[in-house]
Amino acid sequence: MALRATIQLCTYNRAALLERVLEGCFEQTVPGNAYEVVVVNDGSPDDTRTVTDRARERATCAFTVIEQRNTGLARARNAGIACSRGERIIFIDDDVLPTPAFVEEHLRTHDAVPAAIVRGAVINTASFDVLPPPVWSLKNYSGNYFWTSNVSLPRLTLERAGGFTETFTEYGWEDIELGLRLRALGVPSRFNARAVAFHYKPPPKATSLEGMLRQARAQARTAVQLGALHPHWRVTLATGDHRILRAAANAAHAAGLGRIAARAVNVNATELPLNGRERIAASIVASLAYYEELERAHREGVERVPRAGA
Repeated sequence: MALRATIQLCTYNRAALLERVLEGCFEQTVPGNAYEVVVVNDGSPDDTRTVTDRARERATCAFTVIEQRNTGLARARNAGIACSRGERIIFIDDDVLPTPAFVEEHLRTHDAVPAAIVRGAVINTASFDVLPPPVWSLKNYSGNYFWTSNVSLPRLTLERAGGFTETFTEYGWEDIELGLRLRALGVPSRFNARAVAFHYKPPPKATSLEGMLRQARAQARTAVQLGALHPHWRVTLATGDHRILRAAANAAHAAGLGRIAARAVNVNATELPLNGRERIAASIVASLAYYEELERAHREGVERVPRAGA
């Protein structure tokens, strides 16, 4: 028997956050027989399996865990979709905590506009222990048409679009790419500010810089993939992948801006949050790394990837 909704999330190496996220998934105002939770453990080497085993004992709805080797978010999403039974799939990330009315509000909007994508509100927080009021404001606004931190759509629409493109194996843009295909199909999009979820986003630290750089470079490589699939102004605007911007970044890098900014961050390489000046410096370093990797990826060339599936 089909359920009204599936909360689907993928996780990698975030056991501590995942436990609280799953608690939020089980604390919903809709009846437990109306929805399910499907988690894909994408080869986490930490205590994720222990966390999901404990979660089975506390689950108030159907709860499925899929264990697989690390293959990337797009393939993990498709694995979760394949095992889901909900008429609508609600996507969140493993660092996103849904509020109790989360599923209810997604379904309320779907009842009003059955064919639509429903985007919920995302509020950033530095801690899941002390949460801000669950009231969305413009400072948390995202213009993304389809963003898997908090979005839902009919399963049949997702199947018609072909799911996530699995050749996106690194960080970034796999949800935007699916969104472009959904937009091309003419799927309407609605925003529900009461479908609130909290996104764990602590202040950056100097010791976080290495991870920021890895993420920026991976996102640059997938940005080039996205542009190869969808040579459209929306992609250029989202990724910033334009020859003028790349040339400006190259000039800034040649002028030594990256080295200056990196020194500003490394002066206080501690576990303390970065101050305002250091945040700006870290952002500059990551941005230059992004554009440097864009330039390299364009030089090496990117194969045109299939639009969906493997």
